[in-house]
Amino acid sequence: MGSFSIWHWLVVLLIVVLVFGTKKLRNIGQDLGGAVRGFKDGLKEGDAAAGASPPPQVTAQEGTVIEGEAREKAASPEKTV
Repeated sequence: MGSFSIWHWLVVLLIVVLVFGTKKLRNIGQDLGGAVRGFKDGLKEGDAAAGASPPPQVTAQEGTVIEGEAREKAASPEKTV
């Protein structure tokens, strides 16, 4: 009762093949393999990009309006003479 024998796994495999069919299982395998391959490629690109310089920081310049400031200014308009 502790572990399954090879015959148990073969019966499970047979039931899965009967339920899903071989074509659908092949497509699922190809999709999974492509996803793993893409993940590995992404990790390689990330490692290569880690050695490069970081992107420049964007800071607000004087006279620019940030979204939160725009709401405050719109709520309390200033009078100019």
